[in-house]
Amino acid sequence: MTKLHCSLDGEGPPVVLLHGLFGSGNNLGALARSLRERFAVYSLDLPNHGRSDWLPDADLPQLTRAVADWMSRHELSGARLVGHSLGGKVAMQLALSQPRLVAALVVADIAPVVYPARHDAVFAALEAVAAAHCTSRQQAAALLSEYLPEPDVVQFLLMSLQRDARGVYDWRFNLAGIRRDYRAVRDAPRADAPYRGPVQFIKGGESDYIRPEHREAILALFPQATIKVMPDCGHWLHAQRPQLFNGIVGRFLDAVS
Repeated sequence: MTKLHCSLDGEGPPVVLLHGLFGSGNNLGALARSLRERFAVYSLDLPNHGRSDWLPDADLPQLTRAVADWMSRHELSGARLVGHSLGGKVAMQLALSQPRLVAALVVADIAPVVYPARHDAVFAALEAVAAAHCTSRQQAAALLSEYLPEPDVVQFLLMSLQRDARGVYDWRFNLAGIRRDYRAVRDAPRADAPYRGPVQFIKGGESDYIRPEHREAILALFPQATIKVMPDCGHWLHAQRPQLFNGIVGRFLDAVS
């Protein structure tokens, strides 16, 4: 049984938040705080991330099975799922494979398609920090910045840095496991039938993760889906424009509750 770390905030109908690659449950903390007055918000760490168990294999079906098993153990049938990036893929796969668990779905800046590799620089940066045995966060940040020119990406990754008993910083997530399973998690969700519940896709206006040609794949699997575009933000839309993002998610969840 895979143990998943979870933070619970608020009371009401259940909402499960699923973060993206290299992240953890607290990445969607601003959204959780905006929803806690009217929902019970569960912020999960996916397997191989945060404080959750590491798995020998963590492809999309395995990640989805771990979340589904966790939801069943906590009797969360009929939950609303909100997933960003990899978390969005897990949420889509869960809705398609076990629709009884999902009352509604929000998918942030990801589509149900196969994606090309696009994290080579991120992996190189993460592995450089791991090999350097950094003794300060500043040292790790400087090393990341040599590979990654985007300050917001560097700050996002630093959220998963932890110091051990020797005072050396390393990654909280399972870097070797994520690298091993990277090809598998880029796959498209698999489905025998479409999910016919309410679905809201949210696209970052400056992001290319959801493209016009993906609309057909989205509607084939999620025929009730609508797509909103958030202007002036990229893939990290929940961090770049949190008030707008939280409002879109909140209004959608209120409407389907």
